[in-house]
Amino acid sequence: MVNRGLDRVAADPTPEPLSRAPLFALLAGTVIVFITLGMRHSFGLFLPPVTLELGLGREVFGFAVALQNLLWGLGQPIAGIAADKLGSGRVVVVGGILYAAGLAFAAFSTTAGGLYLGFGGLIGLGLSATSYAVVLGAIGRRFPAERRTRALGLASVGGSLGMFLSVPATVALLDQFAWSSALLILAAAAGVVVFLAVGLSGGIPADTSGQREQSLRQALGEAAGHRGYLLLILGFFVCGFQLAFVGTHIPAYLIDRGMPANTGGTALAIIGFTNIIGTFCCGLLGDWYSKRKVLAVLYTMRALATLYFLYAPLSIVSVSVFAAVMGLTWLGTVPLTSGIVAQVFGPRYLATLVGFVFLMHQIGSFLGAWLGGFVYDRTGSYEPVWWCAAVLAALAAAVHLMIDERPVVRLEHGQVLAGR
Repeated sequence: MVNRGLDRVAADPTPEPLSRAPLFALLAGTVIVFITLGMRHSFGLFLPPVTLELGLGREVFGFAVALQNLLWGLGQPIAGIAADKLGSGRVVVVGGILYAAGLAFAAFSTTAGGLYLGFGGLIGLGLSATSYAVVLGAIGRRFPAERRTRALGLASVGGSLGMFLSVPATVALLDQFAWSSALLILAAAAGVVVFLAVGLSGGIPADTSGQREQSLRQALGEAAGHRGYLLLILGFFVCGFQLAFVGTHIPAYLIDRGMPANTGGTALAIIGFTNIIGTFCCGLLGDWYSKRKVLAVLYTMRALATLYFLYAPLSIVSVSVFAAVMGLTWLGTVPLTSGIVAQVFGPRYLATLVGFVFLMHQIGSFLGAWLGGFVYDRTGSYEPVWWCAAVLAALAAAVHLMIDERPVVRLEHGQVLAGR
């Protein structure tokens, strides 16, 4: 079975405390991303009630979410460096506090500036310290190469499961409470992250032979000079653009097209459910097949699904098909992308290097969330952005086929190189 043997890392005669055991870290990390990424998947459901009550345009809400994505991305390299230097547990504690504070601040906001600070600034910085770069970096260092992508996939499933469950939970909250009260309840739930941080505490494990001599500066120089790493960053930009646009604007888009108000929640729930399956399978496929080729297939599927959504008559069936395909490819990119980084450069500075990859992902997310509202407010239509998403997905598929995913020479010969 998948989970049997996941805890067999390089032999160490000294027993590790529970807080540093691989499976404990995997469990804690999975629950952390379950909470933080699950909640943010439901933020699009707040767009209609927030903009209606506060009298704000969709561009305002879209920009708040866009700012959140941008600061999430800008903060991830910093959070990754801090995690590689100080330990992931400490970074997660700070991130959990910021995340909960952002939700609480947004709940009391009555202006665009309040939404920008709460939804945008505080939650964005909180996500940078409680999501993939920090969490997967801590988990990836605890597992051997032959099981690493599988472990990263299992942790990513936590985010997928959170996405699936957060949508009906948020819909229920909005049915029973005002949107501001719903945000306060979510803020209390986000505080749990602070207590889960102990599972990611601890330093670098002893199975990183041949890498400890490399400095952070050398690691960054090596990655910056690696063509495959740069292509991976470009591909992940597309991922962020698509996910942020769909997740933020599809509820409003479906209402505009005459669909029932709950159709958007249904679409997000389908994405969340199929995402569980897709992320788990991608974690397995990444250990069995070329990760770059699997990524190329995922982006091709997204392009075809978007074209289908644009051309097919809009109905519950077409929405469900589109959501199911997008869900199967939604977070499946995460273990594969992180796995390539660890495979090529090793796990020592995984949090830092994945952090820079996610920076470009979040720049794409910023543009996807913001441009959706910007284009709609000026043209009354989302169609230009849908077409942009389809074209970018096709380009991303081609880009990933050009990536060299072989380990750098340093890992083959146990020597440190400043670059390639």
